[in-house]
Amino acid sequence: MKLVKTIPFGLVLAFAAQSCSQSRSTAPAVVSEIQTDTVSFQEGDSLIIQPVQHATMVLQYGKLVIYVDPVGGAEAFNGMPAPDLVLVTDIHGDHTDANTLAALNLANAHLVAPNAVMEMIGNIQCAGKFALLNGDSLSTKGIQIHAIPMYNLREDALKFHPKGRGNGYVITINGERIYLSGDTEDIPEMRKLTSIDRAFVCMNLPYTMTVDQAADAVIAFKPATVYPYHYRGKDGLSDVNRFAELIHQRDSTIQVELLNWYP
Repeated sequence: MKLVKTIPFGLVLAFAAQSCSQSRSTAPAVVSEIQTDTVSFQEGDSLIIQPVQHATMVLQYGKLVIYVDPVGGAEAFNGMPAPDLVLVTDIHGDHTDANTLAALNLANAHLVAPNAVMEMIGNIQCAGKFALLNGDSLSTKGIQIHAIPMYNLREDALKFHPKGRGNGYVITINGERIYLSGDTEDIPEMRKLTSIDRAFVCMNLPYTMTVDQAADAVIAFKPATVYPYHYRGKDGLSDVNRFAELIHQRDSTIQVELLNWYP
């Protein structure tokens, strides 16, 4: 059984009230007071979720450290322990940076990524490399990893993320099922997910999907907690306060947490 720290929806509404005074045409930046999230378990270590920027995050469970889409140079991870596991979702520069990977201490890390990423990063030195296709599963470092499709549906966006190239992931840590969407629209494979405890869902145009589409997909697969992330698009930041409002209006059992992805 886990003991979950959540953001009261009143705090979300406070953010939303501030945003409503600004133009919807340029979504306001959300500066969350929450820098990290901690999930405590009655048995075992806590899971600490540390956003770094945009799509990049660090997950720590006891001594296990996971870097997700590490970019921004080694300095972006100053003060953080070296990773045991690195998950990369796609080839774009906000997800894959060979220079950052080369600068990090990956001596004990297993690197998991799609084939297209593996072809890009060349001779990055690490403890092990695992290329996963959509639908593949892997058990390593004591956690389960399942590769989920991530792709665009709109005709004018197919050039950004074709089906089969990148991976979203469902990882399981101490029974906690965590979904990392990567760059995707509200695809059927996401809508069919089940028993997700924590979901990180993207929402930025023109590259992925709108706030409304993201909210509709989340309502469909009903994670216990959802974190909007990867929400900087061509015209600025998506309105994640509106996302929180939409979720609350349609299914108040889903907790929305706003972390600071753009410090």
